[in-house]
Amino acid sequence: MWTRAELKEKGKFAFKRNYWRTVLVSLLVAFFIGTSASGASSGFSSGFMNGVTSTAGSDSYNEDSFGDSYDDSYYDSSYGDSYDNSYEDSYDSNYVDEEEDAIAFAVVFFIVFFVVFFAILIVAIVLDVLLLNPLEVGARRYFYLNLNQPAEIKELAYAFDHSYKNVMKVMFLRDLYINLWSLLFIIPGIVKSYEYRMIPYLLAENPGMSAEEAFATSKQMMAGEKWKTFVLDLSFIWWIILSMVPFVGLFYVDSYMHMTEAALYEKLKYIKGINPYGRMPYGQNPYGQQPVYGQNPYGQPPMYGQNPYGQQPMYGQNPYGQQPMYGQNSQVQLTKESNQDQTT
Repeated sequence: MWTRAELKEKGKFAFKRNYWRTVLVSLLVAFFIGTSASGASSGFSSGFMNGVTSTAGSDSYNEDSFGDSYDDSYYDSSYGDSYDNSYEDSYDSNYVDEEEDAIAFAVVFFIVFFVVFFAILIVAIVLDVLLLNPLEVGARRYFYLNLNQPAEIKELAYAFDHSYKNVMKVMFLRDLYINLWSLLFIIPGIVKSYEYRMIPYLLAENPGMSAEEAFATSKQMMAGEKWKTFVLDLSFIWWIILSMVPFVGLFYVDSYMHMTEAALYEKLKYIKGINPYGRMPYGQNPYGQQPVYGQNPYGQPPMYGQNPYGQQPMYGQNPYGQQPMYGQNSQVQLTKESNQDQTT
């Protein structure tokens, strides 16, 4: 079990112990990761509104101005029956031409708009996969390591030097699945975002973890914990409102929240008994294959009672030379042999 108070307390303590480095990492996370999605959406909305405005402004037909400029003297009695229907015909043809031009302009505009939009979207996706996702894994590694000892900023580049392709693949699949689930009335996407929340932390410890194992492990860690984690996030609402004050969020709130989330990962890993280095029996070495209990990890051990450095003599024998018969004293035998040599 865990409580919000204990996680926040540990996160706050670790944050204050390594204050300026944590603030800098949080700033980089907010700049590169936190604004990427909002920047794309704002670009789309502003482009769309500009397109609508431009289309509306491009309509050259204005009924009021046409009516004002139209000279009523045309209907002066002096023209009388000499009114020629050819003017009406020419007016109709000009109006049709202007309407066709407006439709053509609107079609061309929207084609260009969507081409540019999708080009920007593809560039954003590529940038997210190649740079931002590995950077997020490095940031999670920094926050996790910073819980128990001051971490270094170089941890941000960890994913670029360790199983970079696998990190890109797993993080891309995470984003893809969350976005696809979000198409189902948004709520399933939110649930899945909590279910896959620990994937960056798992990759931060073991960047070579396969996608299947990363998703399964994160799902196992968050089983029965999603609602409590949502409440934990909700408990920061007043801090988020306070972060609207200049520099409050930058120099305190962001780092406080990141460190609390890292404390949550550490706690869930302990509660669920998760080993991020792979599935292996209890007692084995996560850095290599552990031999069976009682064996020598440096090679095949001899049978019980034998000397691991060579052939063990029989029980009761002297490993350094010939053992006298049972009941004999090797020291007495040596004295007798010495006396005989002296007499001769």
